[in-house]
Amino acid sequence: MATNLSIDPALIERALEVSGERTKKAAVTLALEEFIARRRQRGLLELMGKLEWDPEYDFKQERQRGTTPVSAKRGG
Repeated sequence: MATNLSIDPALIERALEVSGERTKKAAVTLALEEFIARRRQRGLLELMGKLEWDPEYDFKQERQRGTTPVSAKRGG
C-alpha cells in the first residue's frame, strides 16, 4: 500500500544513521516495528502487580513433565 507522508528530513536522516538501514522505507519500517514492540512491552509492564500467582505452582516440575498445564490449555 503506497502512502505519502511528510516527515521531517532531518529526522529521516537521523533514523537512517542510527538504524544502519540503506533506504528511507527500510528505516521507517524498522522504526514502526520497534514502536509497536515497545508499546506491547509497555502493556505487559502495566500488568505487573495486577495478576494473581499461585505460590504453590512449580514451573520447573511442569517443565520436566513436558506437559502443558491445564490452565494453559483452557487459555487462562
